[in-house]
Amino acid sequence: MWVYIWLVAVVILGAIVGSFLNVVAARVPLEKSVLWPGSQCSSCYQPIRWYSNIPIWSYFCLRGRCSVCGARFSARYVIVELIGALGFAGLYYLVLVRNIHGWPVSYPASIAEGHYPLSWWVGYFHNAVLFSFLLAVALCDLDSLEIPLSITLVGTLVGLLFAVLCPWPWPNTSEVTRLSVPLGTNPDMAWIVGDIKQGIYAWPVWGPLPSWLAPGGNWQTGLATGLAGALVGTFFLRAIGFLVGTGLGKEALGLGDADLMMMAGAFLGWQLVVVGLFVSIVPALFFALFNALARKEGAFPFGPSLAAGVMLTSLCWTWIVPWGVQPLFFSGLLLLGVVVVSAPLMLGISYLLRLLQRG
Repeated sequence: MWVYIWLVAVVILGAIVGSFLNVVAARVPLEKSVLWPGSQCSSCYQPIRWYSNIPIWSYFCLRGRCSVCGARFSARYVIVELIGALGFAGLYYLVLVRNIHGWPVSYPASIAEGHYPLSWWVGYFHNAVLFSFLLAVALCDLDSLEIPLSITLVGTLVGLLFAVLCPWPWPNTSEVTRLSVPLGTNPDMAWIVGDIKQGIYAWPVWGPLPSWLAPGGNWQTGLATGLAGALVGTFFLRAIGFLVGTGLGKEALGLGDADLMMMAGAFLGWQLVVVGLFVSIVPALFFALFNALARKEGAFPFGPSLAAGVMLTSLCWTWIVPWGVQPLFFSGLLLLGVVVVSAPLMLGISYLLRLLQRG
């Protein structure tokens, strides 16, 4: 019974958040307040009454028209509200019902009935808040090809707050003890070939943790994880933009995209945000194909692709790790080798594309 009660609650909450994000996407790029004035019709400028402003329900009851002047509302409003409702419901199913992050279970029967530990709810809201910020910046990028710094900066601060309050490996607190036990004869190898259990943050900033962060699970570890994620997120994307832009002879990635990854890194840590950038290439191909079929000229927004890639990486990290990602991110020498090889390769490929375009 409680499983379905919680499901209805998160659907309603997601629809309300989606309605608010519509306001954010419409006003923040114009530097307007999201709190004042209240919602009003864009045609007759009359305030929308509360019973005509219920997410999803009011749109269909009014058939998408203003109750005063009859002007038609954009269908995007209800679409975003539906995305919010379905997104929150999907996160509820994956994070709480399926427990895809593998958080510890004390009473399986109680979990099956919908009685989730408080730590699980904290993890759910961590995912839901990240989803909301990503949806907001994606909407802004779709509207104006611009990602407002005011949104990403607030999101970064919220992500750092989560990092401090929920440091790895919480709520998997036994993980610190497990990884402190030597694997064979070399304790460092536990970080290279071991299966690291996820907390709300999947991995710590590095492994083995330095002495000033050991044994993990403290606010210093959390702050270091969030700060490293924010710094790597923004500078990694800026570096790629510089290399590709130099090769192509024109701007390749906007600063707003780097700010988006800064925010995502504060929520997830630097390893996930790096992988998320490469995962975002898949949805970017679909966006580019749609852009080409619609015969739209010029650049298309990369923000929605980045947002989708980051969210997919966060939810699918358990399945990404067995592909051999862990050794790369806990071996400094291997990581340095990848950077040294990939940087000139990226520059060369982009310059070759520049020559092909000229031809």
